[in-house]
Amino acid sequence: MTPDRQEIINTMALTRARYLNLTSLHDLYTTAGTATTVMEQARDIRAILPEASDRLVKAFQQAGEWRHWAEMEYEICTERGYKVLTPSDDRFPLRLKNCPDAPLVLYYKGSANLNQSKIICMVGTRRSTLYGNELAERFVKDLRLICPQVLIVSGLAYGIDICAHRAALQNGYETLGVLAHGLDNLYPSMHRYTADEMVKNGGLLTEFPTHTNADKLNFVRRNRIVAGLSDACIVVESAAHGGALITASLARSYNRDVFAFPGNVGAEYSAGCNNLVRDNMAGLITSASDFAKAMGWANDMVLAEAQRKGIERELFPELSDEEQKLVNLLRDRGDLQINVLTVMSNMPVNKVNALLFQLEMKGVVKSLAGGNYHLLN
Repeated sequence: MTPDRQEIINTMALTRARYLNLTSLHDLYTTAGTATTVMEQARDIRAILPEASDRLVKAFQQAGEWRHWAEMEYEICTERGYKVLTPSDDRFPLRLKNCPDAPLVLYYKGSANLNQSKIICMVGTRRSTLYGNELAERFVKDLRLICPQVLIVSGLAYGIDICAHRAALQNGYETLGVLAHGLDNLYPSMHRYTADEMVKNGGLLTEFPTHTNADKLNFVRRNRIVAGLSDACIVVESAAHGGALITASLARSYNRDVFAFPGNVGAEYSAGCNNLVRDNMAGLITSASDFAKAMGWANDMVLAEAQRKGIERELFPELSDEEQKLVNLLRDRGDLQINVLTVMSNMPVNKVNALLFQLEMKGVVKSLAGGNYHLLN
């Protein structure tokens, strides 16, 4: 169900209320049932919230100004094609809605289902090493074979965040970036191309309206959305202190599963992960298979089960004309990268990616390091 325009605007207006923290604002909304009810009682807010302070009562006298701002912001969002999601909207992420400090409004640009069956967040240091980047890339690639439908969430920051987003796109996953500013801005700006691709294959999400800058405090608030959206939080690489550990802590407070990849003792950007595991704050994983088993997603492991039984491929798999075209290229030219296959087959990259996935499932081709594909005998 999509709420009517008045309820959306009133919910947006309510986010301007002063002297209420996130949890208190969420409680007020839940107690009243709708934002419209709250706004209608703005001049007598103690009718809904008997313990309201004098400062809060005085603040609610400005509710008309809040609504005027909300009306203008709603028009901006409508003109730019941003979706405005409130808790009464079926599209609002249910996992996040159940968190005590959930935002009342989310601004969204994209096509991913925010309530799909499997959602994970991948977080880590902004100063990721080659080790961390390779871990993230391999994890996403392997998970795609085990669980074909997973939404990958991160914060579009430098390091592990952007690596996770790009790996998701390269492997046919939808991926969602949670921003610490409005949708009219992008930080860091050098991630613009990836962000544009994510809007087509996932989306961008924020609780901040337009004209909101990427202030330091906003990143901490952003982290709770990253954690609350997800079934599990995976810390790939982190120093002893950092934003990824804040996200992991928030995930635990929401009763989400937390996992971490271990690293060398003494390595600066493995210390956070090693400490999480040492202190029983995260489960240790070394592969996508470890993660899937821990999450109870092992029933999706069709390919992994086949490989354990030694069934590499069907003797005479049925191939579509397009699949056969790729097989012929690999047979004639040897191992090829996906970009070369795209050019030589004259098919779009997303199509080639999907076909290669099907061929892997059938045991016809195998992916190698460096993005190469090998035809199995």
